[in-house]
Amino acid sequence: MFRKLKLRPILSWILAIYLIGGVVLYFLQKKMIFHPEPLSADYTFKYDIPFEEMRIRLNDKATLSAVLFKADAPKGMVVYFHGNARNISKYASKAKHFTDHGYSVLMMDYPGYGKSTGPLTEAAIYANALEMYRVARKFFPPDSIILYGRSLGTGVAAQLATVRDCKRLVLEAPYYSITDMAMRMAPIYPYGYMLEYKFPTDEYLPEVTAPIVIIHGTDDHTIPLASGKKLEKFLKPEDKFIPIPGADHNNLDNYPAYGKALDIALQ
Repeated sequence: MFRKLKLRPILSWILAIYLIGGVVLYFLQKKMIFHPEPLSADYTFKYDIPFEEMRIRLNDKATLSAVLFKADAPKGMVVYFHGNARNISKYASKAKHFTDHGYSVLMMDYPGYGKSTGPLTEAAIYANALEMYRVARKFFPPDSIILYGRSLGTGVAAQLATVRDCKRLVLEAPYYSITDMAMRMAPIYPYGYMLEYKFPTDEYLPEVTAPIVIIHGTDDHTIPLASGKKLEKFLKPEDKFIPIPGADHNNLDNYPAYGKALDIALQ
């Protein structure tokens, strides 16, 4: 009896800590997933390759900001969905990979990132991605459009590929789902009920009919290779999963194998 009485306050403390941790994770999930860097509306973009800035008024509360990087005599267009940090300016250097392969690049910022405004919700991000596809279709047919997602953007690109045709879907450093990533961090909470942001790449890939290429560093400490590898079971026989030996999340460009992977992805 005495031992049970001593255990009760301990269990109560454990339960309280568990509940408090769950509440903190729930209310901080947006800050944990998204790391935007807003820009003023009059900010001037400066890049080394030809580009065109686009501002698309979606409604009274939302404006979509995007940049079109132009290739010489482009054979198609890459619609690029970037990672969770800063804004287009962080990822603009990636555009040269695509223009060198003969593709123009259309790159958008998520709500709250750069000059984009509006509510930062999963549904809004998908809607903005669809708007980018509409822009791309003004220039090229579906069989000349590659949907390319990096990190956070892999779930966005995968969802878009389920509702619109494209030449290829390319996922760089993808996650199985945000739920899977949360489980790797603290596998003691019912994230299926807690998370407002799911980005379930695992649910989208089985619906993608276009060819798929997945590129992932083997030493990725941000999105572990194991999370991306779980998507391999959804690939079609002609799809490709290309590991980049030794590469981490943000240094894929340093590895010759990454260049070869892009040669395949951007055929």
